This record gives sequence, structure tokens and C-alpha cells, in this order.
Amino acid sequence: MALLAHTTRKVLVAGAQRQIVARPNVALKAAAPEIASAAPLDEAQEYIKTLPGISAPFNQPFFDPLNLSKGAKIRDVRRWRESEIVHGRVAMLAALGFIVGEQLEDFPAFLNADGHITGPAIYQFQQVEARGAIFWEPLLLAIGLCESYRVGLGWATPTGNGFNSLKEDSEYNMGDLGFDPLNLGPHDDPEAWKDMQTKELNNGRLAMIAIAAFTVEELVSHQEIFQHLALRFEKEVVLELDDIEKDLNLPVTPVPELVIRELAQ
Repeated sequence: MALLAHTTRKVLVAGAQRQIVARPNVALKAAAPEIASAAPLDEAQEYIKTLPGISAPFNQPFFDPLNLSKGAKIRDVRRWRESEIVHGRVAMLAALGFIVGEQLEDFPAFLNADGHITGPAIYQFQQVEARGAIFWEPLLLAIGLCESYRVGLGWATPTGNGFNSLKEDSEYNMGDLGFDPLNLGPHDDPEAWKDMQTKELNNGRLAMIAIAAFTVEELVSHQEIFQHLALRFEKEVVLELDDIEKDLNLPVTPVPELVIRELAQ
């Protein structure tokens, strides 16, 4: 009996030891898929996470559906961000110019005292040139001066490894040209400054989408932005009233011929 009890005790102890050793292995196997799925970010991607412009819902960790940042260099990321800021600012000015140009086309200060400059904004440049006004020359000169200043301030000397790249973080903050005539930027508060930069980027991204939509809409419909919107809204209101009249067994009001004619253009 003593021998049997001793043998049983050894078997139980050995089994318990095997269970103790096995449990960590089981836990590691269970956690392995999670560890494998969380691929580490490379240097450029880690750098992107420190930049402004990351906001919900595209902040896990940042919006890059084509994974262009993977394997990129930090200098490439800086050049991309500089390009995004510049294009966003140009798009905001362009979207504002579309709306202002179309709404103030009858204002004498816009060379339109006789009503010759009218219609969609995408065709107003040609009308200005047709009247003999100098437009493109001063515009190109102004753009050249602004770009020369930006390149001299933020871009590295195009020699050796510095070709087609911005200066380092310590020398140049992307998009910061020192232009703040109203002193709106909270330069003394890094977090508030980063938040303002994020707002500018998001507005610039929206403006790039908007100006692309404006251009396509005017090329297709040959109508001004708000004119097209008003006609569409008027048509929807009339159709909604038609549905109500049908429900109440009243005579259906047809869509005005003017609206149909304008929408057909």
C-alpha cells in the first residue's frame, strides 16, 4: 500500500508540473495571432503620427488606405505634407473665388459694368482675356514671387542628398511661412498650435474635394454653382408638392417650363 501511495503521489505531481509548464505555452499560442496582426510601424509612419492633420474618424493610426507611407523616408513624408498644405490653401482660395466671382459678377469693380462677364466661373477667365484685360501675366508674376519665397524659406539647397527635399524640422516647420498678419496663431501653446494646423489641413482637404466638384458640375451643367443648386431644390420642392397633391386627390402642379428648360441645358 505504501508503495502504491508513493507511486500515485509521484504521478500526480508529475501531471501537475506538466500542466504548469503547458499553461504559459497555451497562453502564448492564444496571444500569438494578436501579436502577429499588430505589425510594427516603420520610422516614417511613426513620424506621421506626430504630425498635425490626424483626426477622427481616420485616426487609427492615420488615414493611408494605399499604405504609401510604408517604407517611405521621413524627407518624403515632409515633402508630401508640404504639398498637401499648399494645395489645400490654393483650393480654399479657388473655392472662395468661384463663389465670389459668380455672386459679384455685376459689381463694377469686377470689370463687369456692361454685363459681359457672366456665367459659370470656369468660363470667366476667357471672358476677361477676350475683353483685352491683362490677367494671366500679373497672376503668374504673383505666383512666382510667392513660390520663390516659399522655396527659399523651406527647401534645402538642391545639392547632394538635399535635392527635392525640405529643410530639417529644426530649421523649417512645414507650411509655416510666417504669414500671420492678424496674429491668430497660438505660437506659445504647442498643443493649440497643432490643433489649429489640423483644422487648416481638414479645411484644405474639404476645399480640394469641393473645387473638384465645382469644376465638374459646371463643365457638365454649364450653370453657376448656386443657380444649379437653386434649380435642383426648386424641382425637388415641386415634385414633393405633387406627391402631396396626389395623396389629397388635388390637381397636380406641373414643374414650371423655366425650371425644366434650365435643367436641360
